[in-house]
Amino acid sequence: MFKILTYAYSQNIYSSRKIKTACKRDINFMWLLTGQKAPDHSTIARFRSGFLEACEDLFYQVVHRLERAGELSKETVFLDGTKLEACANQYTFVWKKSVGKWEEKMFIKIQEAVRLVNQEFIQSFRVGTEYRVQDLRKICRFLEEICRERNIAFVHGRGKRKSIEQRYLELFQRYLERQTIYDWHTASFQGRNNYCKTDPDATFMHMKDDHMRNAQLKPGYNVQIGVDSEYIVAVDIFQDRNDVWTLVPFLRQMKEKLGFNDPSVTADSGYESEEGYSYLQEEGQQPYIKPQTYEKWKKRSFKQDISKRENMGYDQESDTYICHAGKELRVIYFEKAAQQKWV
Repeated sequence: MFKILTYAYSQNIYSSRKIKTACKRDINFMWLLTGQKAPDHSTIARFRSGFLEACEDLFYQVVHRLERAGELSKETVFLDGTKLEACANQYTFVWKKSVGKWEEKMFIKIQEAVRLVNQEFIQSFRVGTEYRVQDLRKICRFLEEICRERNIAFVHGRGKRKSIEQRYLELFQRYLERQTIYDWHTASFQGRNNYCKTDPDATFMHMKDDHMRNAQLKPGYNVQIGVDSEYIVAVDIFQDRNDVWTLVPFLRQMKEKLGFNDPSVTADSGYESEEGYSYLQEEGQQPYIKPQTYEKWKKRSFKQDISKRENMGYDQESDTYICHAGKELRVIYFEKAAQQKWV
């Protein structure tokens, strides 16, 4: 069953019913079945949902077998990544800044509505910045109790005049519903700036240009691959669109799964960062990473630019740069970006 699914995926066949049909008509699937009866679509779906979690463990078992057979050089590992588009609607994105902006505007209206309710019913309600949903529910329960005590008849439609109790109750119920949605969005971001409604694990990334050279923003995943001796020895999926912040967690995952570190790591300029260099130095691995400013270093204009730190003097003892005016430039602060990984 695992062989059938693997081959079907390689042929872009994902539907369980289409896989069943291929097992009956395609000679390649028949050869994989070795004379056995074609499985039913429900059997394929049940196996896929219940047992495919073991794929990662099976993959690393194959890698360990290659190691024991002496197929891996274990001298250096080549890292590279690619962005795979998710099977999701690209027009269902939610942006963190937009959610924060609309939530802030609604919070101002809530404060004004709370002030009017306290003034009308002589109460001391307040809605804080942390537990807004609980505070709004408390106000809604109070207004519902008021409506029951006063036997308020709820009316709807044109030509019907709503009581002030009904108007306040419906207003705070709308605020509660919207605040619940905003909290759901905030929890779904998981440290990201956006997410997709139809696939919350996907992050919107700039994919490669199409034939019209249009760099579109689509939901996808950042897949990282490690290669040794022309064999793929490690694979991982990340939510972060930038390769810089995938280097350290990917190498840690490789060390955990493979049980060893390669003496050197080779990657392109997209992986260069001070944090990555520090980690490789701690692990005793030699980095072969192309600097991001390598091409700029060759230009005469870059070499003559006195504002670049590469053209300044450096004092290793005090960890300061000396500008062309003779003044010391010290570190003001350190910034560390969050690393996102999809599991």
